[in-house]
Amino acid sequence: MNTFTLVFLAALALSLGTRLWLARRHIRHVLAHRERVPDAFAEAISLESHRKAADYTAARTRLMSAHAAFDALVLLALTLGGGLQAIWNLWAGILDADLATGIAFIVSVTALMSALDIPFGLWRAFVLEARFGFNKMTLGTFFSDMAKQAAVGAALGIPLLGLVLWLMGRAGELWWLYAWLAWVGFNLFLLAVYPSWIAPLFNKFTPLEEGELKQRIERLLARCGFASRGLFVMDGSRRSSHGNAYFTGFGRTKRIVFFDTLITRLEGPEIEAVLAHELGHFKLRHVVKRTTLTFLLSLGFLWLLGQAMQQQWFYGGLGVTTPSTAMALQ
Repeated sequence: MNTFTLVFLAALALSLGTRLWLARRHIRHVLAHRERVPDAFAEAISLESHRKAADYTAARTRLMSAHAAFDALVLLALTLGGGLQAIWNLWAGILDADLATGIAFIVSVTALMSALDIPFGLWRAFVLEARFGFNKMTLGTFFSDMAKQAAVGAALGIPLLGLVLWLMGRAGELWWLYAWLAWVGFNLFLLAVYPSWIAPLFNKFTPLEEGELKQRIERLLARCGFASRGLFVMDGSRRSSHGNAYFTGFGRTKRIVFFDTLITRLEGPEIEAVLAHELGHFKLRHVVKRTTLTFLLSLGFLWLLGQAMQQQWFYGGLGVTTPSTAMALQ
């Protein structure tokens, strides 16, 4: 066991321990205030609804904690347990080209991790959400969504993966910069096409009807300086009774989306308040700041990866005996 293995284990333990500790504190705080509605909401929210919200939050946080612990065990199995090396050996024995082997390896690991997440998705939808009366999804819809997500992910992700692996192997010492530029361009492309091309694969979007609500929303958008390409209602009730609103896209593709459950359950001023919260992120430039920070962090990560992948201790410390660009990227 080399020094990097110890650093890896310590980082994993610290990360998981912190998440579980914070989750436990969150649950204790929520349940400690379960029996009393805050004064500011006492006239609008019943004690029964408040208790239900507290119980739901606690149950959801427990599930998230279990999922985090399971993910940590999977990570250990793939790295120090030899899982990554076994999958690499499998494909290396079938395919000759390094690029094809790398793509097959990363796609296989991604598919395996997605498959291992299925039980948590089923439990969340058909046990937890159903227990509190939120789930409207059928098993058919659940697996149909999974199939669509896999198809879209493969259609968009595999070409990008192939490009990045090619750059890692052929672009020289500055591959990390070229790969980062490709990744940034890919993400900006997704932001542009998601509202019009990807989201409609999963939900139906209809223009918000003319009326007092639309006028109220348009006045709010004008006050915030938010230029939208349209106001739409999404059939969120096909999957859940939760209500929400969001904005997506950028430039000419920006649009405001309301869940149909939000429209049917809340009054105009309440819907405006929900949207105002989302627009607050726009007004304070949270989206731009978060996106910029993500891009900068990814640049730093790719540079660091470019340095680490040249060192044998990097692979050996993670239980890998066959160094490769795909293994490093995974």
